[in-house]
Amino acid sequence: MSEKFMAIDVGLKRVGVAFGTGGIVVPQEPILRKNRNQAAREVSARVQEYGADTLVVGVPKGGSSEDEMRRRIEHFVSLLEISAKIVYQDEAFSSFEASEIYTDTKRDGRLDSVAAMLILKRYLGIA
Repeated sequence: MSEKFMAIDVGLKRVGVAFGTGGIVVPQEPILRKNRNQAAREVSARVQEYGADTLVVGVPKGGSSEDEMRRRIEHFVSLLEISAKIVYQDEAFSSFEASEIYTDTKRDGRLDSVAAMLILKRYLGIA
């Protein structure tokens, strides 16, 4: 049985979500973030529901806000109640690349999930 992966792109308003297994990665319905505890509960529930073995979390590398965003993301991850292995992956340019793939301008979070898909593909080496 192949390993199951879930990736998240943590934002202040939405959490992009993607699932992958067997080299196939698919963006999922994003999580709208009312507050970090609610979002952490929903991410934890999705990890359980999907049976993910590994959670890949996008973090910024470089840039002026890297330390602040990394601290916020690590705090968010500390709120998760999951047994999956947690790994961090550079998310550099994932939102920009996602905007080139997903050109719909609605702010419904789908762009965030496409970014999560790109983060997971990068982690799996299939980008």
